Amino acid sequence: MFFMSQEKSQMVQRDQALPGRVTPIATAPTHFLTGRPLQGPLDAGLQEAMFGMGCFWGVERMFWRIEGVWVTMVGYAAGYTPNPTYEEVCTGKTGHNEVVRVIFDPAIVTYEALLKVFWEGHDPTQGMRQGNDRGTQYRSGIYTYGAGQAQAAAASLTVFAEQLAAAGFGAITSEILPAPQFYYAEDYHQQYLAKNPNGYCGIGGTGVSCPIGLAVT
Repeated sequence: MFFMSQEKSQMVQRDQALPGRVTPIATAPTHFLTGRPLQGPLDAGLQEAMFGMGCFWGVERMFWRIEGVWVTMVGYAAGYTPNPTYEEVCTGKTGHNEVVRVIFDPAIVTYEALLKVFWEGHDPTQGMRQGNDRGTQYRSGIYTYGAGQAQAAAASLTVFAEQLAAAGFGAITSEILPAPQFYYAEDYHQQYLAKNPNGYCGIGGTGVSCPIGLAVT
């Protein structure tokens, strides 16, 4: 993405974060590809997941292509500033990560399958960056809904860390936290690569396979 002239590699302190605003930022009401609503309560039987893997444009595309994913949306989370704008997030002074929220049908796709996409879809050893995208907004993170997701995420990290080490990679830097408040990104960010098929995508994996399901229950 853009706004990378200065590296923002240190998390801002809460008392130094931008103040934000009370009113949410305007966003798209529906998914560009499916027409399904981006806001509102979950339909019966659906579950949610949240991931940060770098630039959220490419990450969202990874997940909307998965059978069983009902709807995807991009936003900001795990920082301090309420209802931030994209420009504010890019300053590094909100603490927020660029994230994708995934609503999925667990009868069709499991949470473990989504974790496999997460681990294989980016390099989780790079700290506060992903490729050439540098700053705290590009950090790797799994934000969990409930104890089951937290346990699955932690177990998958252990399994994948072994595979990465065997392939010569360093330690995983991904954060695993209870899902924080999700703030919707602006309209033009939602399903950006569907609207702009030749748009920027800086996401790339390590080439190491995650044996999710072999040691994760």
